[in-house]
Amino acid sequence: MLLILNVIYVLVAIAMIALILMQRGAGAQAGSGFGAGASATVFGSRGASNFLTKSTKWLAIVFFGISLFMAWYATHGGKPKAASEQDLGVMSQTATPKKNEVPKAPVVPTAPAAQPIPQATPQSGSQTAPAAAPAAPAATPEKQPAPQGG
Repeated sequence: MLLILNVIYVLVAIAMIALILMQRGAGAQAGSGFGAGASATVFGSRGASNFLTKSTKWLAIVFFGISLFMAWYATHGGKPKAASEQDLGVMSQTATPKKNEVPKAPVVPTAPAAQPIPQATPQSGSQTAPAAAPAAPAATPEKQPAPQGG
C-alpha cells in the first residue's frame, strides 16, 4: 500500500510543478501591451487561468493530504500497539528496578595501575664508573725550590 501511495505522491508532485510553471505571473499583464498577449489565447482569454488555478489547488490539497497520512502512518500505523523495549531505544539499557530489588551500583571504569619506570641499566660490554672512587693518598707538603734571582 505504501508503494502505491508513494508513486501517487510523486506523480502529484510532478503534476503540481508542471501546472505551476505553466501559469502566468502577475507581471505578464504588462507584456500584453507590446504584443505578448496573443500567446495566451490557447485556453481562451480567462479560461487558462481558471483551469490552471483550480487544478493546482486540488493537486495541492491531495499532496498535503497524502503527506499528512504518510506522517501519521509512520508514527502510528507501522508500530505494534503494545509498548516494548524496542520503542525505548537507548533508554532500554537502563531498566528501572522492581519494588523489592536493590539497584546495582553502576560500573565505573578505573584507570590502569601505574607501571614503575624502569631504571637505566648499563649495556653489556660497556664500562661503568666504579661505585666509589678510591681514596687519594694523603698529600704531604713538598718543598718547592726557591726561585733563582734573576
